[in-house]
Amino acid sequence: MTNENTPGSPNFISLDEAAQMTKGTRVTFIPGVQALYSEALKNVCFVKNIPIIRALHPMMGVDKETGEDRQARLYELTSQTGLPTMFHDEERPRNVWTEQLALAEEIGSLSSPALIPESYEHRVEMFGLCAVVLAEDGLLWNMRILSDGPLGRKYGYSDEASAAAPAKIAEVITLIDTCLNRQAERGSRYLVGDSLTAADIYWATMSMCVTATPPEIMPVTKQNRGMLKFFAANSELPEIAKVLSKRVKDHQQYILTTYCETPAVLGGELL
Repeated sequence: MTNENTPGSPNFISLDEAAQMTKGTRVTFIPGVQALYSEALKNVCFVKNIPIIRALHPMMGVDKETGEDRQARLYELTSQTGLPTMFHDEERPRNVWTEQLALAEEIGSLSSPALIPESYEHRVEMFGLCAVVLAEDGLLWNMRILSDGPLGRKYGYSDEASAAAPAKIAEVITLIDTCLNRQAERGSRYLVGDSLTAADIYWATMSMCVTATPPEIMPVTKQNRGMLKFFAANSELPEIAKVLSKRVKDHQQYILTTYCETPAVLGGELL
């Protein structure tokens, strides 16, 4: 993927600039933070050889100086506040991972891997695996409600939901591990079929929320060091540690280092 960004200082445009542009693919990010849905979309675009323009995603909460909702303009433009927003040419913005993936598959290079399988049987497998990672009550959803806070409350934090979350995360990891084992027995390194699919990209990226990811894959910044510690601590929760097999970790490293942008380009203040 051709990109004007450099590891030390990627370029970011404003949200309004991104919305007003009529050409190019724009994706919102928070500088220095490995917001995993943004990272996953970036990796999908990287695989599909789609040049991206990075735009600033507004933070949650109220501006202390103005008293205004910092995400009000984003909501005005997109009718939602989730991260990331994907703009392409003059088309409507995409905010849901299924639509973002479909757009990337449509506009990606003809020579790039097909991340949505041609076989409908494999599509069922691929989208099903993605759903338990990305969708409601999946891996990321339950990771967010492990702790109380603004993001956790947005996704339904309660003492009961938080207590149940580690077991649900472990169930997803076990499902992935079982799938990888079955695939390995038939000679495939991938989650679906015999080649790379979106399931591999999404899982490898999102599973960083339950692993201690090395800096050669995910650099440490002033902005993300707390998040990285939280992710590493998740990997040590008893229910999760018990199911984080070498097979799962090896697959994550293989996909990220073979197909994705590593070390990740985040911006922010590198440490």
